[in-house]
Amino acid sequence: MGAKPAYTPIAQNHELSLSTSPLLKDPLMYMRLVGRLVYLTITRPDLLYAVHVLSQFVQSPRKDHWEAAIRVVKYLKGDPGKGIVMRKDAKLQLNGYSDSDYARCPLTRRSLTGYFVALDTTPISWKVRK
Repeated sequence: MGAKPAYTPIAQNHELSLSTSPLLKDPLMYMRLVGRLVYLTITRPDLLYAVHVLSQFVQSPRKDHWEAAIRVVKYLKGDPGKGIVMRKDAKLQLNGYSDSDYARCPLTRRSLTGYFVALDTTPISWKVRK
């Protein structure tokens, strides 16, 4: 509770997949925390990337992974009011947007497509695929 809040959910240029720190003695704590964060991503899309990265290490979490998960909690402490909320006076109008490009990625020459669906101004579904 007394920890200093973080301004981003995960460090830029993290190298969690290359971590050689010691394995956690109790991986169940890490599993529970990541599970709760996965549930939270339903209303907090800003956490999606960080939780995606953390969930890759659930089978054998290390100390660095635990510290990265705690950073997400510190980020949540810094701005608890963020999230997807629907206004009371919202119109029940469904809006959909999509975009695609053909082989635009300069490295892989693969296409990028995506869509975004909103009920009035509240996002309800989105996806991006390479």
